[in-house]
Amino acid sequence: MNAPLRAAANKTDPALAGSVLSVSQLAKSFDGRIVLNGLDFTVKAGVATALIGANGSGKSTLMKCLIRLIEPSTGRIEMLGQDVLSLSPRGLRAFRAQVGVVWQKHNLVPRLSALSNVVHGVQARMSGPRAWFQSLAPDTVRAEALDCLDRVGLADRALQRVDSLSGGQQQRVAIARMLMQRPRIILADEPDASLDPQSGEEVMRLLSGLARQDGLTLIIISHRMEHTLEFSDHILGLQQGKIVMDRPTPGTDAAQLRRFFEHQE
Repeated sequence: MNAPLRAAANKTDPALAGSVLSVSQLAKSFDGRIVLNGLDFTVKAGVATALIGANGSGKSTLMKCLIRLIEPSTGRIEMLGQDVLSLSPRGLRAFRAQVGVVWQKHNLVPRLSALSNVVHGVQARMSGPRAWFQSLAPDTVRAEALDCLDRVGLADRALQRVDSLSGGQQQRVAIARMLMQRPRIILADEPDASLDPQSGEEVMRLLSGLARQDGLTLIIISHRMEHTLEFSDHILGLQQGKIVMDRPTPGTDAAQLRRFFEHQE
């Protein structure tokens, strides 16, 4: 997709100019164990928010609740102008098509080419065999997938099987597939966790840069303080299922984040 079309596809809806995500009294329990305990927070459109906390603090559970991969016990989630918890199965599928998700695991099809894997992202708006293989994809879809690969620096690896790529390159393919969805918001659950420090830094920089270029909201789980400080605009800190830090990244330093983690149990 060329730059003007990309900008039009990802232009922020004026109705979402304030809050793109609002969470009220969100709670989740598993077998009587409280994981999320009455969360209240908002995320503004176009803002990169880092979600931090110790292992077991509820970060991944919260991320999955936002798109109902896990059903919350109680509470309210409004995202992209929709009451997420009231959506029908069909409405939920349409909603999820607007949310780009990058996981720790790349979730690619190893035997297929990078280009075919990126083409899979078009399933957010079309179905059938032409959404599975680059050789069957319409010319416009194939060209858009190539553009997405170019944006992550892998246009020259388009026809290479993904199982022959490095871990960092595979995560880039996963990001390109996510871009193919034309998302309005991006959720990233430790996208650098399985990578070496250099590759992890490159992936974080790429993801942050792409979100800013397209004016997209980014919510990212991170365990690395330096990444939190460099790649976010706002910080939400979870402790024992509660929000205990909610502050802009500017004016926050490494010492404050260290104290936050030192108080985690």
